[in-house]
Amino acid sequence: MSTTPKIALLFPGQGSQTVGMGRAFYDASPAARAVFDEADSALGFPLSQIIFEGPEDTLKLTEHTQPAILTVSVAALRVLEPELKSRNLSIAFAAGHSLGEYSAHVAAGTFSFADAVRTVRSRGQFMQSAVAPGQGAMAAILGLDADRINDICAAVSDELTQPPISDPADPIQQTHTGVSAIVAPANINSPNQIVISGSTAAVELAAQRCKDAGAKRAVMLPVSGPFHSALMQPAQDLLATALESIFFNDPAFPVAANADARLLTRAPEVRDALIRQVTAPVRWVECIQLLAQSGATHFIEVGPGKVLTGLNRQIDKSLSTTNVEDPASLEATLAAITAQPTAS
Repeated sequence: MSTTPKIALLFPGQGSQTVGMGRAFYDASPAARAVFDEADSALGFPLSQIIFEGPEDTLKLTEHTQPAILTVSVAALRVLEPELKSRNLSIAFAAGHSLGEYSAHVAAGTFSFADAVRTVRSRGQFMQSAVAPGQGAMAAILGLDADRINDICAAVSDELTQPPISDPADPIQQTHTGVSAIVAPANINSPNQIVISGSTAAVELAAQRCKDAGAKRAVMLPVSGPFHSALMQPAQDLLATALESIFFNDPAFPVAANADARLLTRAPEVRDALIRQVTAPVRWVECIQLLAQSGATHFIEVGPGKVLTGLNRQIDKSLSTTNVEDPASLEATLAAITAQPTAS
């Protein structure tokens, strides 16, 4: 016996960007084109031109990448929504990876797309400026247990953090502050892939220690800052102020919060979760497990790339996951959902 599918939308974060993303929907769909036009108008510069034409170095700037991925994701969403509705299918849940959490809340009607695209551009600027270039880093650790990685990060942070210096001979300088060498898990992406973040020296040492402890790979990532670490506190404080001017609705359906791996349904808790998300780790594995336990039967990654689709396979091979980033993948997704009966 089959029941109506319970659909969970997943929205990608930074790292999924490519020059030319979203162009097929822009060319084929007036609804998608309107999203790109709205982004350009809300931001006051032609973001769509950067998305479609690059150059890649310009698109890779965090202040451009974040609104770009949001825009492409929402454009794909606006094409998907009427297709689901015409098949009597509705969205039960949503989640987004880091930046993608804003796309999820646009889908849920928590705030407007225009407010979201302006906010994530500011978020990108805040994150970019929170730590001086070269002072922070991130690394992906593949094939090592999460508890082991956590222990290694804690040990490295303790080892490298300098205690406050007190020099009796220099009374004016008696209270030098300690230099904080922080490293901690930042993205728990799958059982096999955890990203660590923090000060550059600490991340490099922790990555090497993880490799020594048996990790299959430890790869330094080409990012511009130590995202989702305590070093992002200045960005978090600025974002908290920026979000005060945004009007929040209660989400139309539950959205999983990265910071807590909880389903949020009320506007005040959404604002709080988006603020804390800047310095908190992305608990992605728990978010996906929560959606599955809550009854999601079909996961659809909406936006550029297939990063989250790949992570779902690592988290739980039994999860039915497709993606929507262009007309061909949209048709494949719709065919997969309507063809697959779900056990009641």
